[in-house]
Amino acid sequence: MRWSNLFIPTLRDAPNDAEAASHRLLIRGGFIRQLMSGHYTLLPLGLKVHEKVAEVVRQEMNAIGGQEFLLPAMHPKSIWEASGRWETMGDEMFRLQDRKGTDLALGMTHEEVFATLALEVNSYKQLPQFWYQIQWKFRDEPRPKSGLLRVREFAMKDSYSFDVDQAGLDASYDRHREAYIKIFARLGLDAVPVEASSGAMGGSGSSEFMVRSDAGEDDVAMCPTGDYAANVERASSALPAIEDAAPPAAPEKFPTPDVRTIKALEEIEGGAPADRQIKTMVYVVDGNVTLFLVRGDHQLNDQKVIDTTGSTDIRPAKPAEALEHLGANPGSLGAVGVSDDIVIYADHALEGRTSMTTGANEDDWHWRGVDIARDINVAHWVDLRNVSAGEACIHCGSPLEIIRCIEAGHIFKLGTKYAEAMGTTVLDQNGKTQTVTMGSYGIGIGRNMAAIAETSHDEAGLIWPVSVAPYEVAITVVKVKDEASMEAAETLYGELLDAGIDVVLDDRDERPGVKFKDAELIGIPYRITIGPKALEAGEVEFNERATGTTTNVALSDIAAQVTAEITSRR
Repeated sequence: MRWSNLFIPTLRDAPNDAEAASHRLLIRGGFIRQLMSGHYTLLPLGLKVHEKVAEVVRQEMNAIGGQEFLLPAMHPKSIWEASGRWETMGDEMFRLQDRKGTDLALGMTHEEVFATLALEVNSYKQLPQFWYQIQWKFRDEPRPKSGLLRVREFAMKDSYSFDVDQAGLDASYDRHREAYIKIFARLGLDAVPVEASSGAMGGSGSSEFMVRSDAGEDDVAMCPTGDYAANVERASSALPAIEDAAPPAAPEKFPTPDVRTIKALEEIEGGAPADRQIKTMVYVVDGNVTLFLVRGDHQLNDQKVIDTTGSTDIRPAKPAEALEHLGANPGSLGAVGVSDDIVIYADHALEGRTSMTTGANEDDWHWRGVDIARDINVAHWVDLRNVSAGEACIHCGSPLEIIRCIEAGHIFKLGTKYAEAMGTTVLDQNGKTQTVTMGSYGIGIGRNMAAIAETSHDEAGLIWPVSVAPYEVAITVVKVKDEASMEAAETLYGELLDAGIDVVLDDRDERPGVKFKDAELIGIPYRITIGPKALEAGEVEFNERATGTTTNVALSDIAAQVTAEITSRR
């Protein structure tokens, strides 16, 4: 292409609301424009990068035997009802009706549709199957932000594996995991696989691929030795043992007027340090008041609460509900002596603890000397707390770091959840009917485009890897009115096109500085500059965007050198 014919509306300044570097640079470089909150137009440069990211993903999916589909983006209510997700997806699902009043949804994901298609697979001999698509998804995000990192419509590669048993699923999951590692390497992303919560997707396990970035929305607990990495929604750590004094024969109630917080209870006479307090959180789970207990110096992790209960109908109790069922207002709540009808979950850090202090379920009163095993009827001992930086790795004991990350991909072992809902079965080798077991594997195309921009830029602009750059090389003509320069540029342009190089000829009648700045802003990996002085010596300037190095190369050699360089980096 010739730059003079291209629509590349570069900007000197980014919009004031563009906080993330990727958002600013993709706007300034003329890659994207916002239509409304969470909805972006991909301009020609943006679409080129987007499609190149998709092609890398497509190639690696095909390499493991993936078969590409294209499914509808609009779904009937019935398939989501069958899986139980019509209600549980909540407000993030875009819902609508057709002219006949039929309830429909815009697809957030496609597990139900693919499981329905798999009804046509009849025998174990046809398994495993790897099916995928690159399709638009719609999610009514409450707070779209950071350009393409958090949007309401986006292209995603979602793939699905179908196997006859758990062993088959494990093998398919591993093959996708290895494919993802290759994809992110080709995209130039240092994406680390970490343990993750499966959330609303369900299943027996999942891994996220995380890219370190302050623009991300996820926190990951990482061991510096590489022994352990997990999203904080899933992470665990080892805590030092605490030796408690022997408890009294029975807990003692004592007055705590106006004490409403852990800190306030620490500071009053006769109070207790935070690590010797029990924090009681009251939730309503499937319509029932339920208690969740953590140590006073720990924070309850809401995703762990959801994962632990397996419920999607869950919320914090209102003060009036806590008062009705426990007899006190927040600040004086506890689990000692509560009704047997109230289920109690307690964090492992409280297991075996004695001489603890907690609310007495009477305003302005607390219990001390609580022996948890004796005084509290814990139904479930589970992991409920947030991991903090500096706590010990569960594998090697090294201090954990908490790192902010962008989620670049997520893979799930779904098991039989969706196949059971849709009645997807096959006959096994013994002629018996078996429910198919599934895996689900997602990569957001636009989010990965933004992640590359977020992690690969400098003050001058973007630095795209060759694999996804909008153009691999720019030929910049210093003086377009110089006939010798233009003749050399046209000849070189044709040679590179013939060699399969994605090249743009900057034939604009602009000052050289303007052209150089534009090429740097939009992140073209290589620039060949043709000017009258160098041309007299039979040379051109060859610049590498990533390193900033510039060398003089013979005009007769430059096409072969550039072709070899680019081919080695695709």
